[in-house]
This record gives sequence, structure tokens and C-alpha cells, in this order.
Amino acid sequence: MSDVKTVLPNLRCSLGEGPHWDAKDGVLYWVDIVGKTAYALRPNDGGSRSWTFDQPVAAIVPRENDGLLVALADGLAFLDAESGETTPFVAPDSDHAGNRSNESRVDPMGRFWHGTMQNNIGPNGEDLPVTVSTGTLNQITADGDVTRFESYIGISNTLLWSDDGTKMFFGDTIKNTLNVYDFDMKTGVPSNPRAFFGPQDRGNMDGSAMDADGYIWNARWGGGCLIRFNPAGEVDRIVELPVTQPTSCVFGGPDLKTLYITSAAVGLEGNGNPLEGALLSIRTDVAGQACTRFAG
Repeated sequence: MSDVKTVLPNLRCSLGEGPHWDAKDGVLYWVDIVGKTAYALRPNDGGSRSWTFDQPVAAIVPRENDGLLVALADGLAFLDAESGETTPFVAPDSDHAGNRSNESRVDPMGRFWHGTMQNNIGPNGEDLPVTVSTGTLNQITADGDVTRFESYIGISNTLLWSDDGTKMFFGDTIKNTLNVYDFDMKTGVPSNPRAFFGPQDRGNMDGSAMDADGYIWNARWGGGCLIRFNPAGEVDRIVELPVTQPTSCVFGGPDLKTLYITSAAVGLEGNGNPLEGALLSIRTDVAGQACTRFAG
């Protein structure tokens, strides 16, 4: 395990989230939810770009059919990378007007999974309390068909699938627990949720990445670290980080051995740590799972 590096020395996100590594183009995507901005970086040559929206954006992923898919606060939209224009696609959680997009990820079959939560971002970007568990978990196919699998979620976080396709992982930060589901990769149906790991001494469960050995690297909001859990849900190691609120991580680079970590500065103004909200990276001794493009 190598030292933690700051990927972009001058970038700080209010609420960095949703990292996605596109192996085909060698591009890292991520967002600043509160900053209403999505980012793309090509680490091999430093090429970068960003897109700003008129509302919070929780995820950005490349599409098989060219262009990008973004999870805006009120629904999903297609993004033209060149013009920056968005075209509404579907609004999976339109029956909960007080919710916003949060955790999103594409499963190995190219289906987009979209988790929501009570909106906790005020009109000026201020942090609002989460008082009700109105979040949902929805699956969106390439054709835009939406299926809801979970309701009454506080803060949706972590979406992962085991390499053999038989397990899905998804959790609720309010409960500080990650659940594991039986999963049918062909039909895309999760079932039989049960706790994979529960509350830990270090922070709250946030986003995660899975490595090639089936271990889960979980960002610990408020805990200043990642916890790596083995396939039985036991703590394998703790990776200390120079930020208080790591939010998520993804494996990238040509060998999938660079772990990129997003973080958040929101609520930490004036705490004296200049790295809060930075995008970090660590070289690991194990390769990670590859990300999948949205099939639509």
C-alpha cells in the first residue's frame, strides 16, 4: 500500500461523490453534488473537463450509445459531452418530490441502479438535516424501464455486485449498515437482504469499491479512513486518510490498482485541514473490479 496522493492539488469539492472509472477511454468521472458539477479526468495525460448544472448532480457514467448519463437531483438525463446540454431520460423517484438522487452505479449487465434520499441541500448549498427515511432504490434498463426494489431508505449508499454475479450489496448510512442480497444477474432481481456489516467505531458507512479478491473497501464518513472488509464482512484493514469525510472510492488506472477516493468539505469549514474535499488516490496491492458503462 503506497502513500495517499492528492490527484488535483487545487480542486476541493463541497460534496465529492460517485467516482466511476471508464477503462475503455481511461477516464475517471466523479461529481460535486453540492457544487452542481460533474468532472472527467484522464490521468495518463492530465486532460480534464467539467460540466455544471442548475441543480445538484449525484452521478455521471458513460453510455454504450455515446454520450453520458447523469443523475440530477430530480431524475436521470443524457448529457452531450461537447455541448453540455442535457436531455431528460427518466425520473425514477418522481413520486417523492422531497427526495434527491444520491448513490448510483451500473451493474455488470449495464443496468443503472439509482438510490435516493431526502433532499438535504438547501437553496444556497447549506446542509439540511435528514429527518425522514423516504429514499428508494430503483433499477433502470437501457430502454428506460424502471423497477423499484427498496423504499424507506434514509441515505442510500454503496452499490456493488460480486464477481460471480450471485450477490448485491447496498446499504443505508442512517442505519450504518451494509446489506448483502442474493442476486439473479440475468433478471436483475435482488432478494433476501441481510446485514453484511453493521456499525463500526470509525465513522459512518458511505460508498465502496470491491477488489478482485471480493473484499469491500468502504469509505467511512466522519471516520477519516477506509475500512477493507473481507468476504465474511469482517474488518481486514483500516486505511488512514488525510480527510475527515471520505465519501466513496473506485479502482482505476490501466491495471485497476489505483484506488481513487472522493471526499467532502461540507460542514468542515474552518477546521484547519486544507485537504477536506480533495480527490485522493492510493496504489494498492490488489486489482479492483472494473466499472460498466450504462447499456442505453
